[in-house]
Amino acid sequence: MAFSRHFEQSLRQPSPLVQRFARLLEPTDAAGLETLAGRARALTLKHFGRAMRLFAPLYLSNECVNNCAYCGFSRDNPIFRVTLSTEQVVREARHLAAEGFRNLLLVAGEHPKFVSNGYVEECIRRVREEAGIPGLSLELGPLETPEYEPLVAAGAEGLVVYQETYDPTTYAELHTAGPKRDFAWRLDCPERAHAAGFRRIGIGALFGLHEWRAEALALAAHLEHLLKTCWRAHFTVALPRMRPAAGEFQPRFSLPDREFVQLVCALRVTFPQVGLVLSTRESESFRDAVIPLGFTMMSAGSHTEPGGYTRQGIEDLHLTVRGRRQDLQDSVDRSTACATGQFDIADHRAPAVVAAQLRERHGLEPVWKDWENF
Repeated sequence: MAFSRHFEQSLRQPSPLVQRFARLLEPTDAAGLETLAGRARALTLKHFGRAMRLFAPLYLSNECVNNCAYCGFSRDNPIFRVTLSTEQVVREARHLAAEGFRNLLLVAGEHPKFVSNGYVEECIRRVREEAGIPGLSLELGPLETPEYEPLVAAGAEGLVVYQETYDPTTYAELHTAGPKRDFAWRLDCPERAHAAGFRRIGIGALFGLHEWRAEALALAAHLEHLLKTCWRAHFTVALPRMRPAAGEFQPRFSLPDREFVQLVCALRVTFPQVGLVLSTRESESFRDAVIPLGFTMMSAGSHTEPGGYTRQGIEDLHLTVRGRRQDLQDSVDRSTACATGQFDIADHRAPAVVAAQLRERHGLEPVWKDWENF
């Protein structure tokens, strides 16, 4: 049974596992948090060893048909937009391969006019064959299972889909136009992806849209359901906190650093074999401090705009105003202009610097490639 059909009941009557998770999220003193952190560190070492999987996002397009109040790509934001050609995507991928990456996350806004008709499949094939990238995951608008199957066949191994917020009322308020308005459709996306054959599936919530403990409990209930019903896939969980973005949406709630640490440790203790993802949304100093607590996968050297690594696509750069294209005025300096990013990152260190820090400070081994299926 799809999770959306018993979502509300899972919150009214949480399972014993989710109840144990909830107890770990209750306010605690410094000694209690340190004890929890020690358990989390030990479990991470037991199940994942000293490996840290590194990846980078590669944005294909920032065109989007959805109006999401918090997102820089929201349709009505008057931002610089572009969709890269497959050749330009390959150039970006080759740049990332030269930096060491063999795991990439291909990201695109939801726009059927631009990200359709075999475009994503061709990007997957060319990045694998011409840039030598064996590990490819996708972050796209939700699709039906038959629409995912060609993407898996082309070589994509993973899919990432965040619910954004698990509170239906907040979700409806923040998603005012576009197919993303359908809460249940998005909620059941991981199960459709599993049926299509993805072997890695990532879920998460965007913290700042609703009260953090309520989001965490719903996320845990969702994860428990997926672990039972989609047992062939490996699951990861991300806990992104809001960052500045076009549209200047202000977070409605906060997830302070201390509570963020508690949440990470509680997830590791409750779900010891699930991967946890740490993004460049977090600052350099904070990332270095929390790495040992349970994270198994992290991005480095990230850009959140199409063409951000090598300035691809600037010749087709354009504005959109309320969803309508406007060519750039002559007054815009194309030598410095670039596509607008989805959000601002906080850790700008080069991938090699992050890798060295993992080895020298934490005794961890950066894993650039963990499988190959050419």
